[in-house]
Amino acid sequence: MSHTPKILIISSDTGGGHRSAAVAIADGLDKFWKGESFAVRTIKAVEESHHITEKLVKVYNWVLRNRQHWMKYIYWVMNKVRPETREFFHRRCVGYVREIFEKWCPHIVVSVHPLTQHIFARILKELNLAEQIPLVTVVTDPCYGFWKGWACNDVSLYLVANEDARRQLIDYGILPEKIKISGMPVHPKFHEVDEKVAQKARQAFGLNPDKFTVFVNAGWIGGGNIPQIFRELARGELDVQAIFLAGKNEELRLEAEEIAKTAKFPIKVIGYSDEIEKIMQSANVMISKLGGLTTFEALACRLPIIADATTPPMPQEAGTVNLISKNGAGILLEKPADIVLTVRNLVNNAEKYAAMKAATVNLAIPNSTQRIIEEIAALLPPPQEIPQPQPAAA
Repeated sequence: MSHTPKILIISSDTGGGHRSAAVAIADGLDKFWKGESFAVRTIKAVEESHHITEKLVKVYNWVLRNRQHWMKYIYWVMNKVRPETREFFHRRCVGYVREIFEKWCPHIVVSVHPLTQHIFARILKELNLAEQIPLVTVVTDPCYGFWKGWACNDVSLYLVANEDARRQLIDYGILPEKIKISGMPVHPKFHEVDEKVAQKARQAFGLNPDKFTVFVNAGWIGGGNIPQIFRELARGELDVQAIFLAGKNEELRLEAEEIAKTAKFPIKVIGYSDEIEKIMQSANVMISKLGGLTTFEALACRLPIIADATTPPMPQEAGTVNLISKNGAGILLEKPADIVLTVRNLVNNAEKYAAMKAATVNLAIPNSTQRIIEEIAALLPPPQEIPQPQPAAA
């Protein structure tokens, strides 16, 4: 008998949001876990399970970086074909999933990715562990219109960002009693700071502590429409300074450094960073594609957003675009050439900027990660009663 609860977090590096959610939950366990000890393991289940699914992840990320306007077709195909339910993929990935349970059988499984619930739920049934091991899904898409893959009737508990996401799951056939609203899994390090801390953060990046700072966020994968918007921004006559985040795209980082040299205002170019919160806390506004988690991380830092709407947003992100624009926490940028005027208007109109900053306050549930950890912990029996799950011979 083991008294240490074991928590398995299933994710994938399709974009950066799922990865960030997994890290937020793992670190949240460290911070908010009320018991004496626990063991946590995070796996990239989609790409680790088979070489075919690994290639599909690479294709997805290539499209995200280089052909953002194709994403709506990928979304349509995935929702039509439903690969997560197909025997073709199940047969190829089943060995990997079985091995996880045989070598490190967890007491609870937490999914943060829409392609993983079905296969894990099926394996739990096949190993006669479905009654012993709860399967929790933390949905990282916050608004109506997200992937059908999130919906699986065998999930024990769904944790969602808001009423909108709850309604989508119900419309996909999930029982309302299985869904709880917890907020997004935003890492606790994303929070508002006072002006003195923001000034120190700017200085740490080698920038003027008192200057209006624009954060241009090309995302974890580094690409999409943001580089084009950045080129337009760098040409502008603006009384600002900027930080450009290239993500895991070395070619883009080098290109951005060349562009920065030609700008009439200071630009700090950064490649990949594990300290996005410090960039957000140093900035006055963020220019970004509206990934669900990135948006809520910015909102947690009380950072207004200029949202890339130069191509229609991915269907699962369209609701987030509407959410921030409707509530006044963001501006939709429909043409890259408009970026200079958009930024200039914010710099020159203190009243408008203050209203945008104030609007960020009501859009995110405070302490959301703590709520998620408490919901996960509530599904585990008291430590003295925790058995060691044993997979039955299939």
